[in-house]
Amino acid sequence: MQEQETTNNTDINAEINAEITSVEEVLSDNTNTEQKENLSKGNNIVEQLAAELAESKEKYLRLYAEFDNFRRRTTKEKNDLIVTAGEKILVSMLPILDDFERSIKSIQKTIDKENPTDTEITAVKDGVGLIFNKMLRILEQQGLKAMENTVGQTFDIDKHESITQIPAPSEDMKGKVVDEVEKGYTLGEKIVRFTKVVVGS
Repeated sequence: MQEQETTNNTDINAEINAEITSVEEVLSDNTNTEQKENLSKGNNIVEQLAAELAESKEKYLRLYAEFDNFRRRTTKEKNDLIVTAGEKILVSMLPILDDFERSIKSIQKTIDKENPTDTEITAVKDGVGLIFNKMLRILEQQGLKAMENTVGQTFDIDKHESITQIPAPSEDMKGKVVDEVEKGYTLGEKIVRFTKVVVGS
């Protein structure tokens, strides 16, 4: 009987071990399947992230190249602007240069005559006046304007440059502009040359 119990126990143990092995295999298969699924999902995520990273790198490189081209283009335009900044003004001054050449020839002809007539002298003077007015118009078109005559006005350090002081001709001219030696000019709102004045003391 003891042998039969031992055999039964052995059979039961064998069945239990077989059942445990079967359950372990099922669990192992399920775990392997889950692990495989998780691993597959992880691989998919990694591949997706790698693709997004590659796309981001490509966009970055494209933007960097566009910015570099923009920077080079603006640098070239800036350099061109610096080189040709005065071109417009210089080209507009060429007719005045031509007028001065003609005026010099006319003055020389008048001087070479033994007795130039008053009409010839007046013609030369008028010619120089015309050239001056033409030049003034061109400069005004570029935004340059002469400041108003300041004789009799109170000396203003923001507009005037005092080159000397003289005794005031009258009591009311003390601290005021007695004479204007050189005109001042503005370019837009900015003073580009202060009016040089003599101030009464």
